[in-house]
Amino acid sequence: MANIKIQPLADRVLVEPAAAEERTLGGIIIPDTAKEKPQRGTVVAVGNGKKDEPMTVKVGDKVLYGKYAGTELSYEGKDYLIMRESDIVAVI
Repeated sequence: MANIKIQPLADRVLVEPAAAEERTLGGIIIPDTAKEKPQRGTVVAVGNGKKDEPMTVKVGDKVLYGKYAGTELSYEGKDYLIMRESDIVAVI
């Protein structure tokens, strides 16, 4: 787990996206220009939640989220997404 100094506020979650698939199931190599954004990742930081809505995800959870969810950011050479907890569709 990354030791990151970004602390999300309220109901926001910081997610480290999983690496994009390099090959198809049939073994065909996918070029960088054709790779799709991953829709799963690992929670690395969690906000405190809202007054009436406690957070349900925790650091270390593997999650699925919407294709266009969150805001991309780069911190110390790594890419992350920061999104509202409601953008997460499942914990896997």
